[in-house]
Amino acid sequence: MLPHLLNIDTALVAPRTVVRRFREGDGSAFYELVQENHSRLFGLFPQTLESARDKDSAEWYIRERLSDWLMQREYTFGIWDNNSAGMIGMIRIFRIDWKVPKAELGYFMDKDFSGKGLMTESLRTVLRFTFHQLRIEKLIIRTLSDNVASQRVARKCGFRREGDLRDDFRLPGGELTDTVLMGLTRGEFLGI
Repeated sequence: MLPHLLNIDTALVAPRTVVRRFREGDGSAFYELVQENHSRLFGLFPQTLESARDKDSAEWYIRERLSDWLMQREYTFGIWDNNSAGMIGMIRIFRIDWKVPKAELGYFMDKDFSGKGLMTESLRTVLRFTFHQLRIEKLIIRTLSDNVASQRVARKCGFRREGDLRDDFRLPGGELTDTVLMGLTRGEFLGI
Protein backbone atom coordinates (compact mmCIF):
# COMPACT_ATOMS: atom_id res chain seq x y z
CA MET A 1 0.00 0.00 0.00
CA LEU A 2 1.19 3.49 -0.88
CA PRO A 3 -0.17 5.98 1.68
CA HIS A 4 0.02 8.98 -0.67
CA LEU A 5 -2.60 7.28 -2.87
CA LEU A 6 -5.27 7.20 -0.16
CA ASN A 7 -6.41 10.78 -0.84
CA ILE A 8 -6.14 11.15 -4.61
CA ASP A 9 -8.79 12.82 -6.75
CA THR A 10 -11.60 10.62 -8.04
CA ALA A 11 -13.07 13.20 -10.43
CA LEU A 12 -11.09 15.34 -12.86
CA VAL A 13 -12.71 18.27 -14.60
CA ALA A 14 -11.80 19.15 -18.18
CA PRO A 15 -13.38 21.99 -20.17
CA ARG A 16 -15.99 19.78 -21.87
CA THR A 17 -15.88 16.55 -19.87
CA VAL A 18 -15.70 15.13 -16.39
CA VAL A 19 -13.33 12.20 -16.07
CA ARG A 20 -14.22 10.26 -12.94
CA ARG A 21 -13.73 6.98 -11.18
CA PHE A 22 -16.50 4.48 -11.80
CA ARG A 23 -19.16 4.17 -9.11
CA GLU A 24 -21.52 1.38 -8.21
CA GLY A 25 -24.45 1.56 -10.59
CA ASP A 26 -22.42 2.80 -13.60
CA GLY A 27 -22.71 -0.63 -15.23
CA SER A 28 -25.81 0.28 -17.27
CA ALA A 29 -24.15 3.37 -18.75
CA PHE A 30 -21.00 1.36 -19.48
CA TYR A 31 -23.05 -1.41 -21.12
CA GLU A 32 -24.84 1.12 -23.37
CA LEU A 33 -21.54 2.76 -24.34
CA VAL A 34 -19.95 -0.56 -25.28
CA GLN A 35 -23.02 -1.78 -27.20
CA GLU A 36 -23.28 1.50 -29.14
CA ASN A 37 -19.63 1.13 -30.15
CA HIS A 38 -19.47 -2.64 -30.61
CA SER A 39 -18.17 -2.53 -34.18
CA ARG A 40 -15.44 -0.01 -33.25
CA LEU A 41 -14.32 -2.00 -30.21
CA PHE A 42 -14.57 -5.46 -31.79
CA GLY A 43 -10.98 -5.76 -32.99
CA LEU A 44 -9.38 -3.43 -30.45
CA PHE A 45 -10.90 -4.26 -27.06
CA PRO A 46 -12.15 -7.87 -27.07
CA GLN A 47 -11.93 -8.17 -23.26
CA THR A 48 -13.96 -5.00 -22.80
CA LEU A 49 -16.65 -6.37 -25.11
CA GLU A 50 -16.74 -9.61 -23.17
CA SER A 51 -16.97 -7.74 -19.88
CA ALA A 52 -20.10 -5.91 -21.10
CA ARG A 53 -21.95 -8.78 -22.80
CA ASP A 54 -24.99 -7.94 -20.65
CA LYS A 55 -25.89 -5.36 -18.00
CA ASP A 56 -25.03 -7.62 -15.06
CA SER A 57 -21.59 -8.40 -16.50
CA ALA A 58 -21.01 -4.69 -17.11
CA GLU A 59 -21.89 -3.85 -13.51
CA TRP A 60 -19.55 -6.59 -12.29
CA TYR A 61 -16.77 -5.14 -14.48
CA ILE A 62 -17.37 -1.68 -13.00
CA ARG A 63 -17.17 -3.06 -9.47
CA GLU A 64 -13.95 -4.93 -10.28
CA ARG A 65 -12.42 -1.67 -11.57
CA LEU A 66 -13.56 0.11 -8.41
CA SER A 67 -11.96 -2.64 -6.31
CA ASP A 68 -8.74 -2.37 -8.34
CA TRP A 69 -8.71 1.39 -7.68
CA LEU A 70 -9.11 0.92 -3.93
CA MET A 71 -6.39 -1.75 -3.88
CA GLN A 72 -4.03 0.46 -5.98
CA ARG A 73 -3.83 -2.11 -8.80
CA GLU A 74 -5.20 0.05 -11.60
CA TYR A 75 -7.18 3.24 -12.15
CA THR A 76 -10.14 3.32 -14.53
CA PHE A 77 -12.11 6.44 -15.40
CA GLY A 78 -15.36 6.94 -17.23
CA ILE A 79 -15.51 10.01 -19.43
CA TRP A 80 -18.76 11.95 -19.04
CA ASP A 81 -19.98 14.67 -21.39
CA ASN A 82 -20.67 17.97 -19.59
CA ASN A 83 -23.71 18.78 -21.74
CA SER A 84 -25.60 15.48 -21.75
CA ALA A 85 -24.10 14.00 -18.55
CA GLY A 86 -23.81 10.72 -20.50
CA MET A 87 -20.84 8.38 -20.49
CA ILE A 88 -18.90 8.89 -23.71
CA GLY A 89 -15.64 7.04 -23.12
CA MET A 90 -13.17 5.36 -20.82
CA ILE A 91 -9.50 5.71 -19.85
CA ARG A 92 -7.60 2.98 -18.01
CA ILE A 93 -4.26 3.14 -16.21
CA PHE A 94 -3.23 -0.50 -15.86
CA ARG A 95 -0.30 -2.92 -15.74
CA ILE A 96 1.18 -0.72 -13.05
CA ASP A 97 4.65 -1.62 -11.86
CA TRP A 98 5.08 0.35 -8.63
CA LYS A 99 8.79 -0.55 -8.44
CA VAL A 100 9.65 1.80 -11.33
CA PRO A 101 6.83 3.13 -11.25
CA LYS A 102 5.39 2.78 -14.76
CA ALA A 103 2.03 1.92 -16.29
CA GLU A 104 0.11 1.44 -19.51
CA LEU A 105 -2.81 3.52 -20.77
CA GLY A 106 -5.82 2.38 -22.75
CA TYR A 107 -8.73 4.52 -23.91
CA PHE A 108 -11.69 4.75 -26.23
CA MET A 109 -14.32 7.33 -27.13
CA ASP A 110 -17.90 6.96 -28.33
CA LYS A 111 -18.19 7.16 -32.11
CA ASP A 112 -20.51 10.19 -31.93
CA PHE A 113 -17.95 12.17 -29.88
CA SER A 114 -14.79 11.20 -31.77
CA GLY A 115 -12.83 13.72 -33.79
CA LYS A 116 -13.81 16.67 -31.58
CA GLY A 117 -10.74 16.80 -29.35
CA LEU A 118 -12.59 15.38 -26.34
CA MET A 119 -10.28 12.39 -25.94
CA THR A 120 -7.18 14.58 -26.15
CA GLU A 121 -8.66 16.94 -23.57
CA SER A 122 -9.67 14.09 -21.25
CA LEU A 123 -6.37 12.26 -21.65
CA ARG A 124 -4.36 15.38 -20.78
CA THR A 125 -6.37 15.66 -17.57
CA VAL A 126 -5.60 12.03 -16.72
CA LEU A 127 -1.90 12.56 -17.53
CA ARG A 128 -1.71 15.37 -14.97
CA PHE A 129 -3.35 13.05 -12.42
CA THR A 130 -1.00 10.19 -13.29
CA PHE A 131 2.25 12.14 -13.11
CA HIS A 132 1.36 14.46 -10.21
CA GLN A 133 -0.82 12.34 -7.93
CA LEU A 134 0.15 8.75 -8.72
CA ARG A 135 3.77 9.83 -9.27
CA ILE A 136 4.19 7.48 -12.20
CA GLU A 137 7.55 7.94 -13.97
CA LYS A 138 6.64 6.47 -17.37
CA LEU A 139 3.48 5.75 -19.32
CA ILE A 140 3.14 3.66 -22.44
CA ILE A 141 0.37 3.31 -24.97
CA ARG A 142 0.19 0.27 -27.22
CA THR A 143 -1.94 0.69 -30.35
CA LEU A 144 -2.53 -1.43 -33.42
CA SER A 145 -0.20 -0.26 -36.16
CA ASP A 146 -3.15 0.90 -38.29
CA ASN A 147 -4.93 2.76 -35.43
CA VAL A 148 -3.80 6.16 -36.66
CA ALA A 149 -6.46 8.05 -34.65
CA SER A 150 -5.19 6.68 -31.35
CA GLN A 151 -1.59 7.43 -32.30
CA ARG A 152 -2.60 11.01 -33.22
CA VAL A 153 -4.21 11.52 -29.80
CA ALA A 154 -1.10 10.13 -28.10
CA ARG A 155 1.19 12.47 -30.08
CA LYS A 156 -0.98 15.50 -29.24
CA CYS A 157 -0.47 14.60 -25.57
CA GLY A 158 3.32 14.39 -25.92
CA PHE A 159 3.85 10.65 -26.45
CA ARG A 160 6.64 9.59 -28.81
CA ARG A 161 6.89 6.44 -30.86
CA GLU A 162 9.32 4.06 -29.20
CA GLY A 163 9.04 1.09 -31.51
CA ASP A 164 7.02 -1.54 -33.29
CA LEU A 165 6.15 -4.89 -31.77
CA ARG A 166 5.71 -7.54 -34.43
CA ASP A 167 2.87 -10.07 -34.11
CA ASP A 168 2.01 -8.58 -30.71
CA PHE A 169 -1.81 -8.74 -30.80
CA ARG A 170 -4.23 -11.44 -31.92
CA LEU A 171 -7.27 -10.13 -33.78
CA PRO A 172 -10.68 -11.77 -33.24
CA GLY A 173 -10.27 -13.62 -36.55
CA GLY A 174 -7.11 -15.28 -35.21
CA GLU A 175 -4.45 -13.45 -37.23
CA LEU A 176 -1.55 -11.75 -35.49
CA THR A 177 -0.87 -8.07 -36.08
CA ASP A 178 1.78 -5.54 -35.15
CA THR A 179 1.43 -2.85 -32.51
CA VAL A 180 3.09 0.52 -32.06
CA LEU A 181 4.57 1.32 -28.67
CA MET A 182 4.45 4.98 -27.62
CA GLY A 183 5.90 6.41 -24.42
CA LEU A 184 5.88 9.51 -22.26
CA THR A 185 8.05 10.13 -19.21
CA ARG A 186 7.21 12.23 -16.20
CA GLY A 187 10.14 14.51 -16.97
CA GLU A 188 8.94 15.11 -20.53
CA PHE A 189 5.42 15.85 -19.34
CA LEU A 190 6.52 18.21 -16.58
CA GLY A 191 9.22 19.82 -18.75
CA ILE A 192 12.05 18.74 -16.47
